[in-house]
Amino acid sequence: MLSLVLPKGSLEKATLELFDAADLTVRRGSDRDYHASIDDPRIDRVRFLRPQEIPSYIERGLFDLGITGRDWITETDAAVVTLGELQYSKATSRPVRVVLAVPEAAPWQSVSELPEQVRISTEFPSLTKRFLDAHGVKAVVIPSYGATEAKVPDIVDAIVDLTETGSSLRKNGLRILDTLLTSYTELVASQGAYEDPAKRAAMDDIALLLSGAIRARGNVLLKLNVPADKLGAVTEMLPALSSPTITTLARGDMNAVETVVPKRGVNTLIPALKAAGAQDILEIPISKIVD
Repeated sequence: MLSLVLPKGSLEKATLELFDAADLTVRRGSDRDYHASIDDPRIDRVRFLRPQEIPSYIERGLFDLGITGRDWITETDAAVVTLGELQYSKATSRPVRVVLAVPEAAPWQSVSELPEQVRISTEFPSLTKRFLDAHGVKAVVIPSYGATEAKVPDIVDAIVDLTETGSSLRKNGLRILDTLLTSYTELVASQGAYEDPAKRAAMDDIALLLSGAIRARGNVLLKLNVPADKLGAVTEMLPALSSPTITTLARGDMNAVETVVPKRGVNTLIPALKAAGAQDILEIPISKIVD
């Protein structure tokens, strides 16, 4: 029913892991294959392409559904329907930023201080020109096809580039002057496919599974038994996503408690729960959380 295009390159590994967690495992002969499949009746064709190409192909209806970044949607000015942000990136769950960076020793402290005809290298020429025009800066924008950071200061005076943590920029002696755009990965659809009721229902299902897998990340399910006289003390210690589920057991003086908690910190939480009176504590991985 749906044709799906996924990003090749830096987002590829994280995307495959997300689809696997969502029970939409992508199968292909090797990591060099551009054609793939998903054992799901809602998806009949899967391709891998560079994320910068995906918005335009979705806009033209060559694919029904795809994953790309808000950065490339903005750069290409493609008219696509967003089905929501998927909060993951290459290495973290944080958004990436499109930033203007200059050498650490450069005298400029704001965009407005950039000199006329300043040379700026970027993989986002359209986005960069719109940003500079809005700030009244007349610059020479030079398209980059990789290794953008290496072009400063010998070839250009500044760059506009993606950063997730900023560490690579600092390592190359650059500092961020301004942020042009904050970008999450997005699930997007073509307008024509979105207006088809059957395809839209299938898209909503896919979006639900992916967002549920993302929401489950970093969380675990705790199950424990608690004596009635210890219940208040134990439940006060639980940093639940929602109120814990409490069930009275056949033994009236015991209660079963279930709750979702962050994985981070569970190493100190479990001993504390035990000390407070909890028994038979189980920690269970979660693959999806769907409201």
